[in-house]
Amino acid sequence: MVNKMNFLTIDEYINQFPPEIQEKLKALRAIIGETAPEATEKISYQMPTFYLNGNLVHFAAYKIHIGFYPTPSGIMAFQSQLTGYKTSKGAVQFPIKEKLPFDLISAIVKFRVEENKHKAEKKRKK
Repeated sequence: MVNKMNFLTIDEYINQFPPEIQEKLKALRAIIGETAPEATEKISYQMPTFYLNGNLVHFAAYKIHIGFYPTPSGIMAFQSQLTGYKTSKGAVQFPIKEKLPFDLISAIVKFRVEENKHKAEKKRKK
């Protein structure tokens, strides 16, 4: 489903999909942005990415799922809440046909914000 092209913006990435997928991606983008308002948006690894003292989370749409990439620590911290989804070391797959779990996504993003802020503070103290 994903075109292999170089996207410069998250809007470009989202606009390549059919309207019903665009709607899900826009909603996901909005919840991440509301949860981490100080994060900036960019394309990294050809995926929409939120950045705050390093990559915070990525997301991407595929044929049957939306991939959400909160790093391995984000997956491990929420393992018990992710049992109904397919996961790997640093990713979770949300089926396209199901509603996105916005409360869970928001909690994971908050966790990642705190984790990245903590890492940045430790670097500054060195």
